[in-house]
Amino acid sequence: MTVCGPIPADALGPALTHEHIVTDFIGAEKAPGPRYERERAVEEILPHLQALRQRGVTALFECTPRYIGRDVPLLRRLSEASGLHIVTNTGYYGAVGNRYLPAHAHEESEEQLAARWLEEWTRGIEGTDIRPGFIKLGTDRGPLPPLHAKLLRAAARVHLRTGLTICAHTGDGAAALDQLRILESAGVSPEAFVWVHAQNGTDAERIEVARRGGWISLDGYNLGPGQPERYLQAILALKTAGQWRRVLVSHDDGWAVEGETLRGAALKPFGNGNPRPYFSVFQRLLPDLRTAGCSPEELDQLLRENPARAFAIRVRAL
Repeated sequence: MTVCGPIPADALGPALTHEHIVTDFIGAEKAPGPRYERERAVEEILPHLQALRQRGVTALFECTPRYIGRDVPLLRRLSEASGLHIVTNTGYYGAVGNRYLPAHAHEESEEQLAARWLEEWTRGIEGTDIRPGFIKLGTDRGPLPPLHAKLLRAAARVHLRTGLTICAHTGDGAAALDQLRILESAGVSPEAFVWVHAQNGTDAERIEVARRGGWISLDGYNLGPGQPERYLQAILALKTAGQWRRVLVSHDDGWAVEGETLRGAALKPFGNGNPRPYFSVFQRLLPDLRTAGCSPEELDQLLRENPARAFAIRVRAL
């Protein structure tokens, strides 16, 4: 499900499965809407999306949840202008000490939270006809506190009604295993779960989650000192373990809203070790994988087949 409507899963094409367009870290419920001018955002960001399209990528999963700057009209505008399939999300982000959770998330039951997310699926997001293509959660390190476990149970309810994949920002491997336990106890198969930021775990933890059916998202790829080697080793360890078909890769690039002014704020690239947004996977990772012996068919599976299977909308129940 893209911001421009549904497409067949096999039409998705090569995809980056964890990126951002604009993210606002001011805090939940502190701004009534976008603090920047959308036209200026389009001017700044569109050339990078067009360059990504020229590299052969046809889809981008935009992982900014509500209350951290999700702006679906901007995403649709950029999708139409760039020719990229852009996919947005529903769900809440409890990581970073719950700074980005609205007050009602602390008070409402899992049933009530699930109803909010289901309404975005059935009626559209914030007065638009744009529907989410996956569920985005955020948790800190494990074991998970009751509030974060509630978010997982709410997401399980939504998945079993909609078939939307559950992507969970995860502090460490212990949290990932806790998330799997909670989802399985709610009747959701690990195949519906994406361990976001799996680079925060160990090879052994990643291989265990993959063998159980979960998706391993190594999504902070960057050119910082030692980072290309670190990601290459993690991916090859999964390949050696026979889990290539469970791997997703991305940069976690994007722009952040600067300052705390409520109008006319500027945007700044994340600056997370990548000189150019959405480029380092193609500049460094794919050549490194080829040098390590990965075939063109395996690289195609990494960027095309794996994302299509991970995010195809279908109920995966135990």
